[in-house]
Amino acid sequence: MSALGRAWLAPVPPDREGRQFRVTIWAMVAGIVVFAASVVAWGLATGNRQLTKDGIDWVYDVVIYAVAAIIYGRDDRAERIASAVIAVAIAVAGFHTLYDLWDKIENPRPIVIEALGFTAGTVIIIAYLCALAMYRFRDTQNALITATWLSSRNDAIKVTGFALLIFAVRVAPVRWPEYALDLLGAGLNFQAAWLILRQARSPAPREQQGDASRA
Repeated sequence: MSALGRAWLAPVPPDREGRQFRVTIWAMVAGIVVFAASVVAWGLATGNRQLTKDGIDWVYDVVIYAVAAIIYGRDDRAERIASAVIAVAIAVAGFHTLYDLWDKIENPRPIVIEALGFTAGTVIIIAYLCALAMYRFRDTQNALITATWLSSRNDAIKVTGFALLIFAVRVAPVRWPEYALDLLGAGLNFQAAWLILRQARSPAPREQQGDASRA
């Protein structure tokens, strides 16, 4: 079996941070899947493209959190690979935001106040619950946990700004504040992806200890 295969099958260490992290992540994944599926179903049933997209956008969070929960606790190489996968997913979300910005400029979307208000309110609640759950892990030295924390932080910042602007901006004759928010969100994604990749490439604590002992 390959080294990566053995990493995936390795037992999860019973440390306290590991147990807390895995339980927290799976709870977040379950809640997001239920919420996103209901929003997509509502959007398809009513023919609301924006509502459907709002639900589909959560797929990035589901992928990121599920990968983090599955791979955490394996060996350093597996965790670094998973961190790189998460960084790529976050970067793709940034490019998706830029594409959606271009699409909104080219094809302005109709405004449905009730649907947008519901989405904004519930998304804020979910985003802050996730960020609050991950806040305890903000100072960890684990690249995978850092990736998950930064993702939840970015979501909370972006959806808060979006919700504050949604009624004032989307019903207004000008759209530039909404476009500026999209640019900010894309920038946060690219910044988080870079930080995650940089930490994933740095020597792991166990490798540093091994190098010191050999010296």
